[in-house]
Amino acid sequence: MSGPDPEQKQGQKQGQEQGREQGQEKQQEQASRLRVGDADRHETAERLREAAGEGRLDLEELEERLEACFAARTYADLAELTIDLPAATGSTPVVRPASAPAATSGPLPAGHAERSTHVAVFSGVVRRGRWRAPRRFRTLAWWGGVELDLREAAWPGDTMEIAASAVMGGVHVVVGPEVEVVMEGIGIMGGYEGPRDHQAVAVPGQPARTLRVTGFAVWGAVAVERRERD
Repeated sequence: MSGPDPEQKQGQKQGQEQGREQGQEKQQEQASRLRVGDADRHETAERLREAAGEGRLDLEELEERLEACFAARTYADLAELTIDLPAATGSTPVVRPASAPAATSGPLPAGHAERSTHVAVFSGVVRRGRWRAPRRFRTLAWWGGVELDLREAAWPGDTMEIAASAVMGGVHVVVGPEVEVVMEGIGIMGGYEGPRDHQAVAVPGQPARTLRVTGFAVWGAVAVERRERD
């Protein structure tokens, strides 16, 4: 018996490709219906804040999208808010659950996390005294307050990043006088302020460190201050 002719082979190949495409579309649709968490909302809000800083959204559009962002229930809801914005990496936006964080250079000291997220909704979050700070700390104050005191904290290295956002709430960060602070957030009818003394100073026995702060404040405040150790 002779095998299938070339036309049959081509038809089988097209059928297989079509099946794969349909399977991928179904998987993407299922993923878009998954429930989102606070970290997902915060990540989308940060992208909206960046878009506003780039001039892609005006303040009214940003407020509307931020309100929808924190009310979002599924990945499809979040995707609608950034579908007309280029992705931060320049790639085409894709609806999918949040992926694992990208690897960073250098191992973390024992006991330190790569990333930690804390959300204060009509409540408060306080970290002070001796505690192990993660490499990246994400926090959102929504009608609440967050206080982070890094003066006695064990840092994961010489550099730390805090994505701090406040919506009708406040985030207050305290660092030692030797910490260089880089503020990259934006205040929208709110305050986003770094230390009043702009220059860090050397402290005997303390390594020079850098804290990078990103995020946004809408009808709220994010503030970082330097203070001597108690």
